[in-house]
Amino acid sequence: MFKLDTFRTYSRAVALGAVAVTAIAFAGPAKAAPVQLFPFFQPLPPMAAPQPYQPYQAAPSQVAPSEDQDAVEMPARFRRQTVSYATREAPGTIIIDTPNTYLYYVLGGGQAVRYGIGVGRDGFTWSGTQSVTKKAEWPDWTPPPEMIARQPYLPRHMAGGPGNPLGARAMYLGGTIYRIHGTNAPDTIGKHVSSGCIRLTNDDVSDLYSRVNVGTKVIVMPMSERRADLGAATR
Repeated sequence: MFKLDTFRTYSRAVALGAVAVTAIAFAGPAKAAPVQLFPFFQPLPPMAAPQPYQPYQAAPSQVAPSEDQDAVEMPARFRRQTVSYATREAPGTIIIDTPNTYLYYVLGGGQAVRYGIGVGRDGFTWSGTQSVTKKAEWPDWTPPPEMIARQPYLPRHMAGGPGNPLGARAMYLGGTIYRIHGTNAPDTIGKHVSSGCIRLTNDDVSDLYSRVNVGTKVIVMPMSERRADLGAATR
């Protein structure tokens, strides 16, 4: 016959056993890995902080250097060359052949270095004998009052440099306003274009400058004294 007290005692034992099993399960080793209830969900990677908007900028283009202005193609007769030249002047003398637009640097022994030059335009040529009283590299330019009076728009002073009308070198003649100098307009060589100065390409004036000393004698021939082109180039 079923006894109620025996059943109650058995039920309490079962309940206590279940509680003990549950406690043991939760009191397992601390190092045990936690149980993942939903292993198919993976944590999302951390998001990078938003970057400020940067508009697109093309890489700066490289500007090609300007071509050397003295690289203008020169007529053969105006290129610097050593020629036969008969003169009684001492070596080292400069002779300006105004009509033929040549400058001769006398070497002696019947030879000279010949350069093509630009000379004064009509009404601005001159002649005579002077000497080099000053030399300057990349000279500043201060137009004389006479030139300012004719061309009031000219600057009163311009620092030396590639854009300066006097070019790379200048040799000043006596107490005059005239100079032998370079030019940033090499296409004017062989022409009558200046206000009386003698101009050479920057390359040629640099070569002449290296040969000339202060005190060098300079002879400027008049336009009326036109002499034939003397001799062929010797080298």
